[in-house]
Amino acid sequence: MRLDNVCRRSYSEAMEVHLNSEQLNKLAKLASEKGQAADVLAQEAISRYLDEEARFVEAVKLGEAQLERGEYLTHEEVGARVERLLES
Repeated sequence: MRLDNVCRRSYSEAMEVHLNSEQLNKLAKLASEKGQAADVLAQEAISRYLDEEARFVEAVKLGEAQLERGEYLTHEEVGARVERLLES
């Protein structure tokens, strides 16, 4: 299967995720410590990851757009700003 097809695939049903034994042990231990079911903890972790990844992708897009508009500082300009901040 090509990678571009994987990215376009839509999952409307449950998905099975395979974890290695170390991941399973960590998940079981943490779930036990939190008093949660391991699958619920895994779903929460995946949701947090997906939210954070979406924020990261959006930040990269914003940064790229700023670069295209010429809205950036050179290395020297950043250094000068840091110097001024440290002198304050």
